[in-house]
Amino acid sequence: MSKILIVGGTKGIGEAISSELLEKECVIFSRESYNVKSSHHTHYCLDVADGNFPEIDDISSIIYCPGTINLKPFRSLKDTDFQNDFEVNVKGAVKVIQHYQRPLSKAENASIILFSTVAVTQGMPFHASIAASKGALEGLTKSLAAEFAGKIRVNCIAPTLTNTPLASGILRNEEAVKRSNERHPSKRINSANDIASTAVFLLQNNNITGQIINVDGGMSTLKV
Repeated sequence: MSKILIVGGTKGIGEAISSELLEKECVIFSRESYNVKSSHHTHYCLDVADGNFPEIDDISSIIYCPGTINLKPFRSLKDTDFQNDFEVNVKGAVKVIQHYQRPLSKAENASIILFSTVAVTQGMPFHASIAASKGALEGLTKSLAAEFAGKIRVNCIAPTLTNTPLASGILRNEEAVKRSNERHPSKRINSANDIASTAVFLLQNNNITGQIINVDGGMSTLKV
C-alpha cells in the first residue's frame, strides 16, 4: 500500500494531519521521539537538514510541515535569521522532495503539499524574514507544479495565525487570542484542524495543482 510522508508530523499542524490519517499508511519524520497513534504509522527520528533519509519505495504523497515564526523589526534581523528561516522552510522541503521524487513520480495521484503564510500576500510588519522564505516556497510550488505536471500535483496552503505550540509566543493568553480573532473577517484564527482538513482535501482531489490555498479567515481578500 502506498504511503504518505508527513515531515514534522508530531506537533501542531503536522500532528493534526497525522491524526486525520489514522487509517492511512503514513511515515512520520520529526526531530523528537514520538509514539505513533496508529498501527498504520511509522515514525523516524531525524533532522531533514542532515539529509539522511530512509528509503521509502512506495510513496504517494509528501506533506512538508516544518516552519518558523521569527517576528522582528527589519533592522534587528541578522544574516542568521534569514538563513535559518530559509533552511527550515525552503531547503528542507527541497531536500525531501529531491530525495523522494523518483518513487513519488511512480504513484497514482501523487501529491506534494507545502505551507506558506498569509503574510506573503498581505505585507505585514516584522515578517520580513519569514515572508521572504515563504514567498520563495510559493514560487517553488508553482515551478514544481509545472515541471511535474501530469505526474505529481504540487500545492501550498497559506494559513493565517494558527493556534499551535509554534504560535504560543504570540497567543500567550486569552486576551491575545481574543485580539487576534478580532483582526480576522471570520472573527477567529485557525485551529490546527482547519489546516489539517484542507491538507486531506488536497490529498484526495486529483485535479488541483499549482495553487496557493488561503486558509486565513478572509484576511487576504476581505476588508471589513
